[in-house]
Amino acid sequence: MLKDEIGQRLKRCRLKRKYSQEHIAAVLNCSQASYALYESGKRMIPVEKLIVLAKYYRVSTDYFLGIRLRNPE
Repeated sequence: MLKDEIGQRLKRCRLKRKYSQEHIAAVLNCSQASYALYESGKRMIPVEKLIVLAKYYRVSTDYFLGIRLRNPE
């Protein structure tokens, strides 16, 4: 399920940088409880917040969505 996959990638980015859920929630201007729902896949993260995190972590939104582009032939 897409929500689960996005949540796993959100968590992977956060843990790699040793940030707390509270820290990322502050970046997103939301509660820790709301952010925990995004990571657990129980709630879909809004596109606006996904863009904020992509910029914050310096990754593409495609990474969070699990999109891999093929090289043109």
